[in-house]
This record gives sequence, structure tokens and C-alpha cells, in this order.
Amino acid sequence: MEQFKKYFVGTIKNKYINFDGRATRSEYWYFALFSFMIVIVLKLIDAYAINPLLGATPEEAVQGGILQVIFVLSLLLPAIGVTVRRLHDIGKSAWWLLLVLIPLIGALVLLYFYVIDSQKGSNEFGENPKGE
Repeated sequence: MEQFKKYFVGTIKNKYINFDGRATRSEYWYFALFSFMIVIVLKLIDAYAINPLLGATPEEAVQGGILQVIFVLSLLLPAIGVTVRRLHDIGKSAWWLLLVLIPLIGALVLLYFYVIDSQKGSNEFGENPKGE
């Protein structure tokens, strides 16, 4: 619960559209984990409670719903922000995020960037958040 408050709620509350600075691996991955878990819960609520009330057929009900869409759209800017700050932490510019446009290879390169350790010391994007 401590990580949820620190990395998810803290990121949304204090760094909603902050693209400056650096984000540690922990900040990035905990934010991704909690976002994913909340999307799963909202998908279940949509599929089994909201969509049937709106008259959706069972096939349509499991395809997604309004709660899920609202949540994902509300987290779009914080997710981009934490991703940009993660790239800054390893000394990469936010432009590297455009690799996602290259099918498969781009996603694999970005995944590698997200899992490597922070750049030691300070870099052009700020001080190391781990204090190293």
C-alpha cells in the first residue's frame, strides 16, 4: 500500500503533467503495475455491471466500457510523463519514445530502456533520484 501511495497516487498528484526530471525504475514500473491492475478491475466492473445495464449483449459487454475508457484517458498524460522521465533517467531524450512507432523492434528497444539501471550521477535532465 505504501508503494501505491508513493508511486501511483504521488505521480498523479504531484507530477500529473511533469515531463521534466528523472523517474526511477521503481516509479515507472509501480505506476505501470497499479494502472494495469486498476484497468483490469474497471474492465470487470464494466463487463459485468455497467454494460449489461446499458443493454449490451454478452459479446459486446466484455469488449470494454465507459469506466475503463475514462480511466485510461485520465492517465494518458501522467503515463507519458513518467515514461519521458524514465527515459531522462537513463540519459535519453523524450524523442526516443517515437520508437514505439516501429512495430515490435521499437517496443523491444523501449522495454530494454525501461529496465536498465539509472545513469549514475547527474545528467542533462537533473540529479539522480536515487542519490547515486
